[in-house]
Amino acid sequence: MTVEIHTEPTGPEERDGPREVDFAVTGARPVKYAAAPMLALDLQVTEADGAPVYMIALTIQLMIEPARRSYDDATRERLVELFGAPERWAVTTRSLVWAKLDVIVPAFTGTTTVSVPLACHYDLELAAAKYLHSLPDGVAPLALHFNGMIYYPADDGGLQMALIPWSKSIDFRMPVAVWRETIEHYYPGTAWVAVRADTFEALQRAKLARGLATLDACISDLLDDG
Repeated sequence: MTVEIHTEPTGPEERDGPREVDFAVTGARPVKYAAAPMLALDLQVTEADGAPVYMIALTIQLMIEPARRSYDDATRERLVELFGAPERWAVTTRSLVWAKLDVIVPAFTGTTTVSVPLACHYDLELAAAKYLHSLPDGVAPLALHFNGMIYYPADDGGLQMALIPWSKSIDFRMPVAVWRETIEHYYPGTAWVAVRADTFEALQRAKLARGLATLDACISDLLDDG
């Protein structure tokens, strides 16, 4: 068996087999049955010539691109904690890392669609979760950057491999409703906030001292006290 490794071809004369793939996200949906909040991106993979591919070992860097959408005044106010005063957003609305994903695309010919699972953290100390929680509706502008290796048959029956460079990128405008539906499915009517261990112990003591059943009731009671 022969093995050859190629980067992307520089001209038609080098095309002796499948070398390039294109990507598109065709949808996003909540994953209803998982151990933790998760949604799935439907990733369409197309080989440029419609030729067979053995598999693709793919890495995806998923970024949120806040500068690629507009915001009303109420949303701007919620995002001040992340980006500062709105008049400075031209320089402060930096990209936010959501996830780095490893995906195996199984054998296909022409076009296939794979489900890419994406964890939805609801820790509001994390920038990506804080940003998504701040959006009441509309879309979350995402950028997917791809890297990896395509494995495909050579004309002589051997195995060829082609690199997918990090320059291969696409955008996807994910409906905020998908993220909200996912979180609500796993944590109905609740939110998660990280606190230090000593703060947690203090809340526990206050809860017991006040004869309250839950930490939520204790926090509400403390807020009512001013």
